[in-house]
Amino acid sequence: MRPQEIIIGPLITEKTTLLKEKGGVLAFRVAKRANKVMVRQAIETLFKVKVASVRTENVSGKFKRVGRHAGYRSDWKKAYVTLKPGEKTIEYFDAT
Repeated sequence: MRPQEIIIGPLITEKTTLLKEKGGVLAFRVAKRANKVMVRQAIETLFKVKVASVRTENVSGKFKRVGRHAGYRSDWKKAYVTLKPGEKTIEYFDAT
């Protein structure tokens, strides 16, 4: 898999923003087949930073209902990436 296929996108929530500011931990939505080694290599390749550790979590899809139609959202995978001390954090939106 190419790095662009492994990293689907950043997770930008209140929790992940606090983790990014305090501890240098970034959160990404990743491919379900990706393992920790693949995520580490993709982050280091795409963003030119050094990764200290990677934690992954499988998120199960929620039950949703719209009127009389019901179904489940898709399952997905999330990765928490801790950068090595001294590394510059990744900015998702550059105001240039």
